[in-house]
Amino acid sequence: MIFPMLHVASPTFYSQVRLRLRECDLIVLEGIQGRSVGVSALTLAYRFAPRWRRNGLQEQRDDVLLPEGVPVVHPDVTAAEAMADLRTLPYWMYLLLMVSAPVFGLLFALRGPRAFLDEDLVVEDLPSTLRAEMLADGPVEQAMTGRRDQRLLAALGEIHAERGDEPIRVAVVYGAGHVPAIVSGLMDRHGYRPREAEWLTVLVPA
Repeated sequence: MIFPMLHVASPTFYSQVRLRLRECDLIVLEGIQGRSVGVSALTLAYRFAPRWRRNGLQEQRDDVLLPEGVPVVHPDVTAAEAMADLRTLPYWMYLLLMVSAPVFGLLFALRGPRAFLDEDLVVEDLPSTLRAEMLADGPVEQAMTGRRDQRLLAALGEIHAERGDEPIRVAVVYGAGHVPAIVSGLMDRHGYRPREAEWLTVLVPA
């Protein structure tokens, strides 16, 4: 079961995800390991948003999301690895990314859910516009998700090899931007196909 996540959403969304995670036997969870000043600066973009109560938003936290008793696997990269990937960007692009993150965080906090209602939130496994294709293949996107996607798919491959003959339900709880790589990776490497889908409301605009 793949759960496309956003770092900030309504409390109801996280409670609905938690209910469904209770039915799973194993959770593969996103989360950069360790800390760094650079990663903290980038996460300001969504840590600001829940500060204004009128937004009705909540930051994704493990203590809110994860049910007790279900094993959790963290295959994500370390903070040092994440920053090393970002430093492969041209310097001007790297600097712009680090400076703009707090600005976007303030924008999210001031505008509330309206800041999330943008076509950039649309995630398709077959992009319908040239702009979406450019975003998906852009150097920033590759630097931020490339190594992480490969690490995740390697972990899922190990689970498939070790427990593929067991009737277990594995939850993959990762940011929505990772989902195209997850779906295509599971399909190409192991022959998995989507069987069904369910809508959950992430937030309700005022």
